[in-house]
Amino acid sequence: MDKKILIVEDDQMICSMYKTKFEAEGLTCLIANDGLSGLELAKKENPNLIMLDVILPQLDGFSILKELKADSKTKSIPVIMLTNLGTDEDKKKGEELGAADYWVKASLTPTEISKKIKEHLK
Repeated sequence: MDKKILIVEDDQMICSMYKTKFEAEGLTCLIANDGLSGLELAKKENPNLIMLDVILPQLDGFSILKELKADSKTKSIPVIMLTNLGTDEDKKKGEELGAADYWVKASLTPTEISKKIKEHLK
């Protein structure tokens, strides 16, 4: 499965954990540690899926999601919000802006996330 995932996350430890997990399963992983570079990478690389944190330096996840969905080049890329903000309000906002899914980091293991990612990539 030659699929490309973009992870936009400012926590280095989380990034490397998912990168290791996904690459072990044959996925190509791109990493952006802040909102602006995440947006640029998404537009340049056109990944098959984007995992997006909400709280990020420079540009927050909701702003990135809004931009991606407004751009004809990136609007069809599934974006999964992966965050510690688990309120219904945040989830609703993510859905309204076009997120394919909204996961709370603390409630999922990397293995569970990897499984869910594969379902989205089918």
